[in-house]
Amino acid sequence: MPLATTRRTGLVDQVIEQLRTLVTSGEWPVDSRIPTEPELVEALGVGRNTVREAIRALAHNGIFEVRQGDGTYVRATSEVSAALRRLCGSELRDVLQVRRCLEVEGARLAATARTDEDLAELRALLAHTDTTDHAQFTHSDTEFHLAVVRASHNPVLIEIYRGLLEAITASVATTSAGPGGMFPHDELVEAIAAGDVERAGREATGFLDELLARMPAPDC
Repeated sequence: MPLATTRRTGLVDQVIEQLRTLVTSGEWPVDSRIPTEPELVEALGVGRNTVREAIRALAHNGIFEVRQGDGTYVRATSEVSAALRRLCGSELRDVLQVRRCLEVEGARLAATARTDEDLAELRALLAHTDTTDHAQFTHSDTEFHLAVVRASHNPVLIEIYRGLLEAITASVATTSAGPGGMFPHDELVEAIAAGDVERAGREATGFLDELLARMPAPDC
């Protein structure tokens, strides 16, 4: 996605919005290094101070990380996911609890709203989770749960879930690393296909409850 020369009003806000779009679109992936300050100045047609202020604002929000002597790196795609990235160690329980709220309701809604195209996508993604490769499972399982939420056709729920995707991916990677962590979801897909709201909710709840039960009790 090419950078466009900005107008002369609200320059910092315009630059922030352009940089944010490059991140959310995937043009600048998480953990990648963004172009240098001189390159951004030339591409955007603004002053060095404007670029610095925009980068500083996005770094403050957790989307960028400025590494002195190395450059600026993408750390998250949104402020919410940036916050949750910091919780995926000792606060993994919190992430799983949030997933439980969103994914259970997403599955219940999907049971009544899914289309034939949604079912085809769910079954294709489910097939990709049948692997012993941990990295592949993490990617495919995250995409599967996102597809379940998309099948709800609730735009607000979908947007909230997308905003948490880095944290969700981190939780999938962490919980699936040990024995018995790669849960199959065949029954969830069949419940959604059958339009069985209660069963879909139970299937979405079951594996998350099991993951939460495995975790040590939180510190007081």
